[in-house]
Amino acid sequence: MLRADLRLEWLVSFLAVVETGSFVAAAEVTHRSQPRISMHVAALERGVGLPLFNRRKRPVELTEAGKALSEHARTILREVEATEAAMAAWRDGARGVVTLGSHPSASAAFVPHVLREAARVSPDVRVVLVERSTLELDDALTSGEIDLCIRPMTPAPARASVRQHVLWREPLVALHPPDHPLADLPEPLPVAEVAAHPLLSIGRLDAPETGEFESYRLFRECGFELEPVQATNQPQTLVSLVRHGFGVGVTNSLAAEVTDTSDLCVRRLEGAAGRRVAVYWDSTRLLTAAARTLLQQIVAQPRPDGTEPPERPDPPRE
Repeated sequence: MLRADLRLEWLVSFLAVVETGSFVAAAEVTHRSQPRISMHVAALERGVGLPLFNRRKRPVELTEAGKALSEHARTILREVEATEAAMAAWRDGARGVVTLGSHPSASAAFVPHVLREAARVSPDVRVVLVERSTLELDDALTSGEIDLCIRPMTPAPARASVRQHVLWREPLVALHPPDHPLADLPEPLPVAEVAAHPLLSIGRLDAPETGEFESYRLFRECGFELEPVQATNQPQTLVSLVRHGFGVGVTNSLAAEVTDTSDLCVRRLEGAAGRRVAVYWDSTRLLTAAARTLLQQIVAQPRPDGTEPPERPDPPRE
């Protein structure tokens, strides 16, 4: 049987014979002597306990055992090459492609600064941006489609292996026209007063998880149910719906910051509830040097305007 001290050079010599059909040709392509090639193949055959070639044929032919071993040998050498490539990134500095997921408001207010810094500090790292809604980002991270993602912390990721570093907190706000009845009330606006009007929110009307968002929780804490007439994941769409008279918009301060609200009032809601945003990664998959570098750049980047420091900042875990 094969021993644990099997040498990779035996497999290299064996596959050279397989590919060239000759011990002489194998010696030439590997820059080894023919006796050494023969010694490597013989050692491999002793380990297997079976002949790997029919040497009476010209060119030499694989036995059935040799055919099976050749597939495994190629797999082993491919894995060795992949391991070397991965370690090269650690030795020579961060390089490669990182796929970063982000929700719309963070993409507009925060990600451009991250990409600019990444291009300056790590020019060999290419960042591919994927913009999705919160729940879609969760699925993409779980499936391995993305390496890192920036998204709100609520609802929490379904997978226990997902780790996070909290980046900032966003107060909840209401958007309404200047001539709206809410304009006569002082800030922060009472939830009871806001709940008396048709409402628009972030999320999807047909997604049950939307009810876990921070704005819905705030209304429940105040004894009301947020039942919007329409919902959207795009901040500019929400602003446009408010502008066209569909209702009062309930969203987070960063979404209002990245959209044109010049003809609307942006009013802070009462209560301590707010949206916290974090960068996430899945601990079951090893982060490449490039992904680790981008993670550190995200953590170090100043938080965007319209946000507050998180209540309990924590160090990034890996």
